[in-house]
Amino acid sequence: MQFSTNLFSQIVHLVPRLTFAQLVNQTQAERYAKGFSSWDQFVSMLFCQLAQAKSLREISDGLAVSCGKLSHLGLSEAPPKSTLGYANAHRPSQLYEDIFFNVRDLCHSESPGKKEKFRFKNKLLSLDSTTIDLCLSLFPWAKFRQTKGAVKLHLLLDHDGYLPEFVVITDGKTSDVKTAYNFTLPQGSIVAIDRGYCDFGLFYQWNESGVFFVTRLKGNAAYEVIDNRQVPLRSNVRADQIIRFTGPKTSLKYPIPVRLVTVWDEKNQKIIKLLTNLLDFGAITIGRIFRDRWGIESFFKELKQNLKIKTFVGTTPTALKTQIWTALIAILLLKYLQFRSKCNLHLCRLVALLRWNLFSYRNLWDFLDNPFESPPELPKLQLEFPF
Repeated sequence: MQFSTNLFSQIVHLVPRLTFAQLVNQTQAERYAKGFSSWDQFVSMLFCQLAQAKSLREISDGLAVSCGKLSHLGLSEAPPKSTLGYANAHRPSQLYEDIFFNVRDLCHSESPGKKEKFRFKNKLLSLDSTTIDLCLSLFPWAKFRQTKGAVKLHLLLDHDGYLPEFVVITDGKTSDVKTAYNFTLPQGSIVAIDRGYCDFGLFYQWNESGVFFVTRLKGNAAYEVIDNRQVPLRSNVRADQIIRFTGPKTSLKYPIPVRLVTVWDEKNQKIIKLLTNLLDFGAITIGRIFRDRWGIESFFKELKQNLKIKTFVGTTPTALKTQIWTALIAILLLKYLQFRSKCNLHLCRLVALLRWNLFSYRNLWDFLDNPFESPPELPKLQLEFPF
């Protein structure tokens, strides 16, 4: 028989209403609010992400033409675009940041983990940032360069399911290293980073906290070789060394020996020098850890290609942050659905199929397992007429 609620309603209610209400009270998001609730705003902005709405008008009209299907979403009517725009501009985006971390915990419960890619038990993380370009005439508060505006999305990715562990949104001028000092990494974890985070004071702080790092060494770093380790046969490892920095500033910031693994990148046909404080791991494993850092680049690509994070329906700082946080919430929900699906769909296909079927009355889990199966038709009514 036909299911009683639509797919969009079932996705929205993966966020518990009781938890949402508690977060609304904590952030005072509905202070001075009249009529239009934070739940209405959340549903509208999630619709913006999943339906790929380009403007406030498209959000309002898209919900208005849903033919009476809003009651399952907890909405009495579609919001006017002016009401939604005002809420995005004035209600705190902190509410959606808190919801993001709540949904993150839900996704981790279904995460498939690292499987058998790595044999070690340490938590593997990647740290990187992506720049979101903005039009300076529309976002004058986000000045990045003389003729360009931007904000930065700094993200710590957990390789168990490739899910975001922590996110910080800053202006475009904030350096990656400065933000990295604010991330608290769990003891024993391994963080893979690129050269943009090369700061020896930060590395020494991580080392003293029991955090391991794998990164690329800058070409101008001065060091001396203390020990040469045996290189694995028939591998892409060219050298495995213990070094000590000799530069006047670097030697003060990182005064202890560190490991340097030199590997050959067959794809790009070049040598890569990897710096790490992982002294007990095999050199081949060090190379694989850094190569797996590509997962965070893939996450940024999925986020920008499948969700509304490059064009915005509001121009104030609060409206922009609200849209970014709802995009992050949406991708977490999509990842959760992807984990639960037996159809093994790529994220781009899942996003497209959901966009075309948001208001279809089907069981969400049956749809995820077999989205191409036609739902059963309702039985035709047999009308009897007296003769």
